Amino acid sequence: MRKSIPYIEILRKLHRAGVEKSPVVNRQVGDISTMPTLQERVDFLLGVVNKPTRPATNMLFFVMYDIESDKVRYHIAKYLERKGCTRIQRSIFLADLDKAVYDQIKADLTEVQSLYDNHDSIIVCPVSTDQLRAMKVIGEDISVDIIIRSRNTLFF
Repeated sequence: MRKSIPYIEILRKLHRAGVEKSPVVNRQVGDISTMPTLQERVDFLLGVVNKPTRPATNMLFFVMYDIESDKVRYHIAKYLERKGCTRIQRSIFLADLDKAVYDQIKADLTEVQSLYDNHDSIIVCPVSTDQLRAMKVIGEDISVDIIIRSRNTLFF
């Protein structure tokens, strides 16, 4: 059986190998064919918002990135998925995780950013359930207002 290597060590090895000069990965990078549908992603968001109880130590947060290197982007996405983050869009993840995991993700992503010369940006943004309730989905025919019951409906 293959020994599991911590994610940060994988990135250190990539850095030592010269990740920015590496050839393109010989697999589809950024393939989102297995990503849930928009409706499934909205349902996930609403499930987080409407959850009756959440552990007091949990934090809701988004991780968003703009990363040039296919290899680094691929490894960041896999890392976030392994940590329990849910992909909302190609480069946006949402998590409802313990604060210790949040702190670890922030520390690991900060180290990744410092490992090589780049023009990348990674944003880790805490949010509240109220902010998620105020979310609007633009561009698709999904009425989030009705689903989360924030719209008043009058029947005559």
